[in-house]
Amino acid sequence: MKKIHFIGLFITLFLVSCTDDLLDKQPLDIISDKVLWTDPVLIDAFLSQQYAQTPTLVQDCWETGNNNWSVNVGGPFYFNSLTDESKNMWTLGGSGPAGYKAGSLRIGGGLSEYWELPYRTIRSLNEFLDRVPNSTMEAATKKNRLAEARFLRAFNYFSMVKRYGGVPLITKVQNLDDSKEVLYPPRDAEQKIYDFIIAEMEAIAADLPETYAAVDYGRPTRYAAQALKCRAALYAGSIAKYGNVQLNGLLGIPSNLASAYFTKSIEAAKVIINSGKHALYKADADKVKNFRNVFLVKKNPEAIFVKTHNNAVVAAGNPWTWDYGQSPKPHPIDQGNINAPYLEMAEEFEYIDGKPGKLDYAAIQTGLWTVEDLWKNKDPRFFATIWTQNTSWKGNLVDFRRGIITPDGTIVNTGSYQGIPALGIQNSNQGTGTGFGVMKYLDENTPLVTFLSNSSSDYQVFRYAEILLNLAEATLELGNAAEALNAINQIRARAGITALGSIDMTKIRHERKVELAFENHRYWDVRRWRTATTDLSVNGSGLRYILDFTTRKFKLEVIRNTDGTVAPPAFFEYNYYFPITNGRTSSNPSLLENPGYN
Repeated sequence: MKKIHFIGLFITLFLVSCTDDLLDKQPLDIISDKVLWTDPVLIDAFLSQQYAQTPTLVQDCWETGNNNWSVNVGGPFYFNSLTDESKNMWTLGGSGPAGYKAGSLRIGGGLSEYWELPYRTIRSLNEFLDRVPNSTMEAATKKNRLAEARFLRAFNYFSMVKRYGGVPLITKVQNLDDSKEVLYPPRDAEQKIYDFIIAEMEAIAADLPETYAAVDYGRPTRYAAQALKCRAALYAGSIAKYGNVQLNGLLGIPSNLASAYFTKSIEAAKVIINSGKHALYKADADKVKNFRNVFLVKKNPEAIFVKTHNNAVVAAGNPWTWDYGQSPKPHPIDQGNINAPYLEMAEEFEYIDGKPGKLDYAAIQTGLWTVEDLWKNKDPRFFATIWTQNTSWKGNLVDFRRGIITPDGTIVNTGSYQGIPALGIQNSNQGTGTGFGVMKYLDENTPLVTFLSNSSSDYQVFRYAEILLNLAEATLELGNAAEALNAINQIRARAGITALGSIDMTKIRHERKVELAFENHRYWDVRRWRTATTDLSVNGSGLRYILDFTTRKFKLEVIRNTDGTVAPPAFFEYNYYFPITNGRTSSNPSLLENPGYN
């Protein structure tokens, strides 16, 4: 009899039914095939395990990582540091993302690999889809769970196609006695993978509920399916318009198909918008508080599909370590600030009246400034997204000070002056920082008292603002400026800044960068637009604050080239696709390597 080794499933089963006779009769490390596919509880547990094995549900963690950390760096922080949003400040070991940001992605791979794990998950989902139709599970639940499995399978393929381009599309269970052609399939075209994802979401949307009861919150609804279709179709349209067809069609999509994909993206966006089930979060009059609460208030109307979290210990809960990585000091290991936003990212945020956020570097480095004057009338999203000098945090003020100007003009950089430390707590061991940190998703109620303290905020895989941004981009690509402008101005109105009078693609991309900052969109956006060679090959700046003892104002210094000059950021044309790698092409000679890797 076939056995399924599935310890995690039995742990889940034990938690929900510890008195079940099955646990008294079967070894706890295996389940018979016959038992699994005839027991609705086990079937549900099996599907739940596939969610756990899809780490890309949280900021594209890769297969050697998880919601918390990998051997090198935490997955939830990785892609922020690969972009022009921020630099990486520290890791738990290894080299972290810095080398890949400097252009070291080669044929050996290593950057956010996502291949072996998703194919294992896809095999399990294929088996689920093959077995469950004949199970005794209640009909309505069965239909729902089958749709969920197809959603997860498509989500895994989406995580792969945006990395590698065309990959083998496997929708049937492979067995060891299958032919070599079945066991070692070639890559399918990138277009075919995108078409599969879109078609699957169109097929299953009606089989998923509009909402779930509290016990099932976090499962994909029909609007989550539409959101995946919306995003995937937008990506496909961009690749068709801005990319090139290569490897006899394995990479790229013919340009004459771009409009059809943009149309698909619009269709999905409008289903979500017209449903009335989701909307921009607007519960708080204070615009800064309101935008922060988009990510802290659970089950708010903006959240379309989330990865739920609690702050229980890892063994008993479902935590992630966002607060531990991003929080200002004090910190259990004197760290935090793992993603240090660049000054240029801070400047992306406009002023309330719509004026560009670009600072006059010559002016700000002359004279003395209060932080209030420096950031006066800034887009409220700036304060909800980024923390910097004098940001309020847990009853104190963030302190990035790096020096004190004494009354005689001397700058004290070590020790203290008149009882005031020369270095602020945030700079105590991070002199290479930028003067900024990531506020988004941070919860001041999360206690940072233990190693890898846990965060309980839900991670929003899809939210309503992204749908409006997708709609704006796709409609403008098709020439409908009025609809694009309306979508963008809804987002700006919620943010509390002036409406735009006209729209173009530069403005849409700018709004996307600001609204979705540090949510794992930027890296993939500049890749699909084919602007990464320019946008991600920039050495970012920072801002140094020096306290004037007499006035308590600050002398400001712009820090250039915070990534260093030895290995500055560099994104090459061939990096628009990850390498398949030597190991995989050696194991399966049917797999062609992507161009540029040799």
